[in-house]
Amino acid sequence: MSLRFALLALLTVEPMTGYDLAKRFESSVAFVWHAPDSQIYPELRKMAKEGLLTAEEIPWGPNGKKTQYRITIEGRAAFKQWMNTPLEYARERDPVHLKAAYLEWAEPSMAKQHMQAHIEYHRMRRGQWADMIAGLRDGTNEMLSKRLAAAAPQDHRRILEYKIFTYQGLIARAETEIEWGLRGLELIDSLSNTPPDDQPIHTPSSA
Repeated sequence: MSLRFALLALLTVEPMTGYDLAKRFESSVAFVWHAPDSQIYPELRKMAKEGLLTAEEIPWGPNGKKTQYRITIEGRAAFKQWMNTPLEYARERDPVHLKAAYLEWAEPSMAKQHMQAHIEYHRMRRGQWADMIAGLRDGTNEMLSKRLAAAAPQDHRRILEYKIFTYQGLIARAETEIEWGLRGLELIDSLSNTPPDDQPIHTPSSA
């Protein structure tokens, strides 16, 4: 259900075609909620049928047409209700930490590859989120500029600061995962030099 509310959030700025929504989604909301085009377009059509959006054909190019979606009063009410409803947290489904719990089954070199990939992924994401904050702060973020233009001046600071706050939280999470991955590399090295439990530990004979 979160996908529809992410789309409604974008449409509170201005009407958009499915193509524009998918593009805006990828450059903004996708940083906190990933969804491919194959999920976005059916959800838009579903919301239009439910009255949360209106869909109208508009000219596109010399001879083509596109469907443009506009949020309705019902859509705004649904989005506001979702924003004011406590979240129900889902139980964890975390393949990385699941695998980490059984790294004794992996060759040390592969275990290190798992950890290194985890570190590199979160370093990459940390950089993306830092770039988002920079764009929010310096006014180069296109969606933020449009949202601010459509909002009352007294709301501008709240709009900006909540976006920055969100990405700061994601950066903090990434840094925790990077630190965890680095500790994992150290652990793998230390355990790789430890004899297996079913093998006798040989110590030098006393002189």
